[in-house]
Amino acid sequence: MTAVLARPARIAPASVGAPAPPPSWTAAWSAALAELELGVEEAEALLRAAHEPVPAGPAPAGPAPAAGLWVPPTSLGVLPAPLRQRAEALLARQLHVARSLAEAAEHSRRHLRVLDQLRQAAETTPVYLDTAG
Repeated sequence: MTAVLARPARIAPASVGAPAPPPSWTAAWSAALAELELGVEEAEALLRAAHEPVPAGPAPAGPAPAAGLWVPPTSLGVLPAPLRQRAEALLARQLHVARSLAEAAEHSRRHLRVLDQLRQAAETTPVYLDTAG
């Protein structure tokens, strides 16, 4: 899965007594945010699954892979003010997942380096030979 971070959206100015945005505009933004939230939930599930103990037997099926890369909508315009908190919370989750993925990748690289060192050490010739045993 490829994590795609959304750029912070421009926020519609909140004016006292300003008319509410048209329902279709808010609905379109809400749908775009929902799509991004699903991607973050998928990444969070993958991170959780990576920290669970590995059961014996065949590997369990993980979450289904994403259908493809997220493509930002081009015709939404400015983010409606009522959706600002939701968008900010989503951005915070995306940033947290991105940091967690980077940490998990570094952890895996460290493990691979240790395994490579162990493989190299195992190829040495034994010093003692047990002839009495």
